[in-house]
Amino acid sequence: MTIVMGLDQHRGQITGEWIDTETGELQRMRVAPADRAAVRKFLQRFRGRELEVALEATTGWRFVVEELHRVGAVVHLAEPAETAGLKGPKKRAKGDRADARHLRELLMVKRLPESWIPPEHILDLRARVRLRHTLSAQRCEWQQRIQAVLYHHGCPQRRDLMVGDGREWLAAQPLSGTAREQITVALAMIDALEAQIVPLDKELRAYARRQVGCKALMVHYGIGELTAVTILAELGDARRFSSSRQAVRYAGLDITVYQSDRHRAPGHISRQGPAGAALGAI
Repeated sequence: MTIVMGLDQHRGQITGEWIDTETGELQRMRVAPADRAAVRKFLQRFRGRELEVALEATTGWRFVVEELHRVGAVVHLAEPAETAGLKGPKKRAKGDRADARHLRELLMVKRLPESWIPPEHILDLRARVRLRHTLSAQRCEWQQRIQAVLYHHGCPQRRDLMVGDGREWLAAQPLSGTAREQITVALAMIDALEAQIVPLDKELRAYARRQVGCKALMVHYGIGELTAVTILAELGDARRFSSSRQAVRYAGLDITVYQSDRHRAPGHISRQGPAGAALGAI
């Protein structure tokens, strides 16, 4: 017999609805708190049974999938936006039970829009790449704050304040005490972020130089080390794509098209891919 289950996951609780396909028995349960220990305890009853589960690819799915695999379940990770779209335009009751039922029903009729479940080493690599991207973005924000303070006080515009004699030039600007304090704090934050970015850069570049896929991207396409490792982290095993068009669409780099009758106009980059798939961002 096979048990088909839908799980609706939140930080405070996880709601599950499952059906025994042989007896037709339908059951529901709420798991709280929504942590690994509680999920493991809940899943023990299904160990050794044929279990097929659908849950959305939202924050926290990783540990739930790991625990499901631990009891031998077949796991389907649903793409959230497409899954919600399959509810249709009609307004229906919104709740955890309804969402869990929706996932279970889509899985049973084989209409669940699925996301790829990356292996552990790709998940870890992706986490490091996105951490580096976040730190880099924060460093840029603090640099922009310095530029804003300078402009607010009428100082000349200058780029590259963090290299060469940029800091000496910055120290020589006639600023008020409050403005100088803003600059000092910003510089301290930039230095702290740089201290975290440098070892991450070194680690990711070294990984790219020894990983076969990254080396192929760098040698054949002239892609840099950080971009190559980002592509690997976000796309994972590209063999699951049947064409380059699919890979581009997955990354959210495809161009939208607006077409009606004989009128056809290109739109903009869809940006419908994973959050970290802006491959040129770092």
